[in-house]
Amino acid sequence: MKVTIFGTGYVGLVTGACLAEVGHEVTCVDVDPRKIARLNDGVIPIYEPGLEPIVRENHAQGRLHFTTDAAEGVAFGELQFIAVGTPPDEDGSADLQYVRAVAATIAEHMDGPKIIIDKSTVPVGTGDQVRQVVADILAKRGVELDFDVVSNPEFLKEGAAVNDFMKPDRIIVGTSDPHSEAVMRELYAPFNRNHDRMVVMDLRSAELTKYAANAMLATKISFMNELANLAERLGADIENVRLGIGSDPRIGYHFIYPGCGYGGSCFPKDVQALVRIAHAVDHEPLLLDAVEAVNRRQKSRLFELLVEHYGGREQLAGKTFALWGLAFKPNTDDMREASSRVLMESLWDAGARVQAFDPEAMEETQRLYGQRDDLSLVGTRDAALKGADALIICTEWKAFRAPDFDLMRESLAEPTIFDGRNLYDPYRLAEEGWTYYGIGRGKSVRRID
Repeated sequence: MKVTIFGTGYVGLVTGACLAEVGHEVTCVDVDPRKIARLNDGVIPIYEPGLEPIVRENHAQGRLHFTTDAAEGVAFGELQFIAVGTPPDEDGSADLQYVRAVAATIAEHMDGPKIIIDKSTVPVGTGDQVRQVVADILAKRGVELDFDVVSNPEFLKEGAAVNDFMKPDRIIVGTSDPHSEAVMRELYAPFNRNHDRMVVMDLRSAELTKYAANAMLATKISFMNELANLAERLGADIENVRLGIGSDPRIGYHFIYPGCGYGGSCFPKDVQALVRIAHAVDHEPLLLDAVEAVNRRQKSRLFELLVEHYGGREQLAGKTFALWGLAFKPNTDDMREASSRVLMESLWDAGARVQAFDPEAMEETQRLYGQRDDLSLVGTRDAALKGADALIICTEWKAFRAPDFDLMRESLAEPTIFDGRNLYDPYRLAEEGWTYYGIGRGKSVRRID
């Protein structure tokens, strides 16, 4: 099949590459000429495990094309995917200007039947807006062309997006048109062979399904962080609680890890957007408001522990902290809404310095913050420790799970760890002379003198 995808971000590029990988012909359109030039040269603009080789291979085989020519893209495929960003507006609602712009572009250039597919995460009712934009422009052009608008939300985890696309848990398709359903089944047949993963529903339900999924996962995280804060005050260990409740199959172990808050391009934006959607129909989303409030507070928890440990915010001035992990989660270089950013900015405001390392997000950190006297980006995790007063962990990269604690002790001014992801055994570290602060692990475990 011939497919056009507008947008070459995480969703568009992964979608295009994976569809090409199974034999479809794909043209990806983007307004950024530099990005398109780099993609044509085999340079991938994002870090996503497994993506680079399939982009290069399918581009070389002629199944994956990149262009800035919107007319070329519209002419290419019967299926027109909209996979552009929907960033939060000032009030937290999803900004649909890019979605509407692509819809208008398709309508201006189409000269035959098209199926227009919303792949972007969009508020309920966006499909109707897209349909109206296309219909209005076709009417102005004085032409009658068949088209349909379909919702096909993505469920891709950053860091595992290629595997998620190639081996989906479910394929949500929102349409009431039999022809569009048949075309979508043909498109996804290579991913749907051993059992039927496709769930077909009305367009608005498909749009809400995406928000509901992310809001549910964000709720689980905020719930565990709320319990973690309670556990600290009760002298309980949230890790034991996690094991206890996770063993219940109705709850499960996924997304019940306490930490220093969730980030990324999806959960914060989508929870905020769903709150605005609820308010727009005069519904007070009490639970969603709490999910967002807990997460905002949790991102400050590490800084609060630092202030408590050193006896006041003013005592942080002049200190240097090693920071492991800058990306909002492992296996990505994405720092959107990352907890590390809240922490670093709080430390800088207090007059402290940061020596940071992340396996993939160093360039993004440099792009965001530029050159600062109070920020050093170093080449290894161990180099970040040298001369620092304490270690702080924000991202649970595998490379951080089994460090050389003897070397760490030699490098740090004091054997102190503030662990935002509960990577280590606090009781073992206490026996070895460390002061260890986790999230929800009872009273801080201080070194045994």
